[in-house]
Amino acid sequence: MFQKIEYGGWPNCYRYTNDSIEVVLTADVGPRIVYLGFVGQANVFNANLGDQGSMGGISWRHYGGHRLWHGPEVKPRTYYPDNWPIQVVEEGHQVRLIQPVEETTGVQKEIDLVFDPQSTHVRLTHRLRNTTLWPIKEISIWALTDVAAGGVEIMPLPARIVHDPDTFHAPHPLVIWDYTDMSDPRWTWGQRYLLLRDSKKIPSHQKMGMVVPDGWVAYAVHNNLFVKQFCSLPEAKYPDGCSGILFTNAGQSQLETKSPITCLEPQGIKEHVEDWYLFDGVPRPENDGDVERFVLPHLQTLLTASPSSSHPGSPNNTAGLT
Repeated sequence: MFQKIEYGGWPNCYRYTNDSIEVVLTADVGPRIVYLGFVGQANVFNANLGDQGSMGGISWRHYGGHRLWHGPEVKPRTYYPDNWPIQVVEEGHQVRLIQPVEETTGVQKEIDLVFDPQSTHVRLTHRLRNTTLWPIKEISIWALTDVAAGGVEIMPLPARIVHDPDTFHAPHPLVIWDYTDMSDPRWTWGQRYLLLRDSKKIPSHQKMGMVVPDGWVAYAVHNNLFVKQFCSLPEAKYPDGCSGILFTNAGQSQLETKSPITCLEPQGIKEHVEDWYLFDGVPRPENDGDVERFVLPHLQTLLTASPSSSHPGSPNNTAGLT
């Protein structure tokens, strides 16, 4: 089930595998999940080769893979370095990654992973714990996944309706950053889907987000489809007004999800769940029609299920981990 290995220059890593997928996490820094892929196939995640194997130091490093931050984004709080060993608690098909308490914020980060032994489904519970005596008045859980170069990010747009001259509100704002160029060829602005291509040939940053009513984002690369399903609440307050974000910069792309902004009381805990799925044999979509043909058939059983509750095929919850 779990095997201790060396990976990417880190001597203390753990590899999980079943008949379908393998996942690698490191205990030397983090919490970081550094590999996800079908057994014997390429990594769906991006690895920053310049930082792989590094440990210690006071500067934040871009190791790649999947990480946990807390928002709203501000320096230095958000960029507290994750350069030191973490605790790994393993039990059956579950594992918990526990970071030491951040000295400057008093926040402790944890990620629980629950693996379905029969499928590619992995449930991640991202957890922030306030170890201080004072409330943190505004905080959000921020789950960021660096994905492998050369693919395309997919975000579903809200359903379109016919213009009503008696309706004046704008219920689905899109958020673009100062450097976002809507004419950049990496974007495809469809009627139902927003696509953002990764390209090492174009060095500029692109970023866009929104409250994603369908509660999923995806990435197609290596003939694989990686899906992140999450809870997205239309009426909630999110950092930057986004529950989901697409980002790219010259071969470095990210799928990001966030929890609503909340107050984290002393000794309090907040959680944010992502359900991961990996599908094989999926061509890279280039437009709405391709998404309908290649992507949606794999998502039909997911779109009716809430990531915050058990559904057919879900791993068990993480109550057994202590």
